[in-house]
Amino acid sequence: MTTFVKRSEIDIRGAKTLPREYYTSPEIFAEERERIFYRRWNCIGREDQIPATGDYVVAMIGKESIIVVRDQGGAVRAFYNVCRHRGTRLCEETHGRFSGTILCPYHSWAYGLDGRLVGAPSTQDIVGFNKADYPLHRVAVETWEGFLFVNLAPHPEPLSEVLAGLDSRVGHYNLPALKVHRQIVYEVAANWKLIVQNYSECYHCSPVHPALAKLTPPTSGENDLFEGALLGGYMVLNEGTGSMSMTGRACGLPVADLDAEEMVRVYYYSIFPNMLLSLHPDYVMFHTLWPVDAGRTRIVCGFLFHPDSLGTSDYNPDDGVDFWDMTNRQDWHICELSQLGVESRAYTPGPYSQRECLSAQFDREVLQALGREAGD
Repeated sequence: MTTFVKRSEIDIRGAKTLPREYYTSPEIFAEERERIFYRRWNCIGREDQIPATGDYVVAMIGKESIIVVRDQGGAVRAFYNVCRHRGTRLCEETHGRFSGTILCPYHSWAYGLDGRLVGAPSTQDIVGFNKADYPLHRVAVETWEGFLFVNLAPHPEPLSEVLAGLDSRVGHYNLPALKVHRQIVYEVAANWKLIVQNYSECYHCSPVHPALAKLTPPTSGENDLFEGALLGGYMVLNEGTGSMSMTGRACGLPVADLDAEEMVRVYYYSIFPNMLLSLHPDYVMFHTLWPVDAGRTRIVCGFLFHPDSLGTSDYNPDDGVDFWDMTNRQDWHICELSQLGVESRAYTPGPYSQRECLSAQFDREVLQALGREAGD
């Protein structure tokens, strides 16, 4: 049974926002890339992006380009986008389909979809050369609830263990069967941490999101995950509100067989470091965050619906998408203002309120990952 607690019961005594350099320093950003994004599981989107043999997507994790492909046996594989000959990048496109092999554009070294080197022209005169010695460098890849995750660490913790705390919450939301209706890409002039911190609290909702505040009380809800890599809980819909949409009405069928309590709740979870997952009764929204540098983040936002909600006049999925596109842009704008502010020499860390407890807990996870403590 899931246990929820009030924000006032989460201990953040003395917590303050992070010092300026955590949002502006290229050195700290490089450290985050190495110690967080290259060691943790990063969500790169949905498994149905690569439904058939040879289908692939290319993800940029920091400076590393990763090919994720479905092989002949139906398994999902991931490799560094680097030829074993001269290091040339193999794929320039962000997605596509390989016709049986992954071919280097420089000297035509060819790799099977399982990463084996299967063709290497003019290597017969190289003493001791063996194609078996030069497979593509593998990257750990796993699926969870219809999502794809990759991890660049040599021996990562199993994804199932990392996300175990979410299983009881999302397991019955039918996520693998939901279909992407729309996807929106945003370029935001703000540090990635400001975006997660903003997502994790509704202290800002009344001044920044007046339309949202009419649908859900900004002080409502409780949290069931409040320390570590998984953070979040629920907020409630106002009586008479069917969904988070421009009209306030449901914009799709229920995504699953939800009980009466869940039909009036929206669950918001951050999955460290780059995924935000929002579970509505009639759709699911997810964000993936792609830090570009200390002051810029690319965000991909996807909207999942029950398949029977799509292609029918009974529902208008764009009613929900448009609501969150508006709300997202309000968030990105305030995050950009925050970025401009923290870059000032006048900025000093300020105290977190209890309503920002999950933002403070997120900061603790960042510092722990970097091997630091508050105040360092």
